[in-house]
Amino acid sequence: MTLDLPGDPVHEPRLKVRGLAKTFVLHNQGGVRLPVFAGVDLDVAGRECVVLAGPSGCGKSTLMRCLYGNYSPSAGTVRVRHGSDWLELDSAPPRAVIELRRRGLGHVSQFLRVIPRVPTIDLVSEPLRRLGVAADEARTRASAMLERLNLPQRLWSLPPATFSGGEQQRVNVARGFIAARGVLLLDEPTASLDPVNRRVVIELIDEARRGGAALVGIFHDAEVREAVATRAFDMSAHAATHTTEAVAA
Repeated sequence: MTLDLPGDPVHEPRLKVRGLAKTFVLHNQGGVRLPVFAGVDLDVAGRECVVLAGPSGCGKSTLMRCLYGNYSPSAGTVRVRHGSDWLELDSAPPRAVIELRRRGLGHVSQFLRVIPRVPTIDLVSEPLRRLGVAADEARTRASAMLERLNLPQRLWSLPPATFSGGEQQRVNVARGFIAARGVLLLDEPTASLDPVNRRVVIELIDEARRGGAALVGIFHDAEVREAVATRAFDMSAHAATHTTEAVAA
């Protein structure tokens, strides 16, 4: 699936991060501050897959949450290309962020968080329906994606709450890749998958990248990391010390 975004040449940046820092303040612990990272500058262009590197605890997952707008940074900016415009996540109105996530900014993680009791086929087709795709076409495309990820057809009409971890993750991957996004964030999307389905996800990532998406990912699996990365970004160079500092009274 190739992206067609007016005024947005595929090799130009789609994600710009400048001076980004994140510190958590524990107000119920007397204002203790937990610095995570600081000074992150990062551009990601179309047809790139940038893998966040560094040891556990250096802030990779926290950075991903800042890139998606779930965490507000303590300093700096995250700007995402949206059509011919740029949106700064931390200062944008909530409706603008919702629209960006609907059309331009995707996120795939190892955890499935969805409304209970909704059938799997409807969960996977929902991103297409939000884009105005007709119900029959959306379900057909969702069926093809679930088949590709080897999820048994007998499960499609069931809600995924009782599925195994690997089955839930395949639903999450299908939902994340069903619609093209200009920027796609991948937080351990293969963590619970068997080798066959890991290979399918590698193929989906490669297809999204070749189609023009800008991707940022965390992959602890070395085989997956080496297969998808166009370059690495070392978060350990920006990680804060693990000591806490009390806020002055």
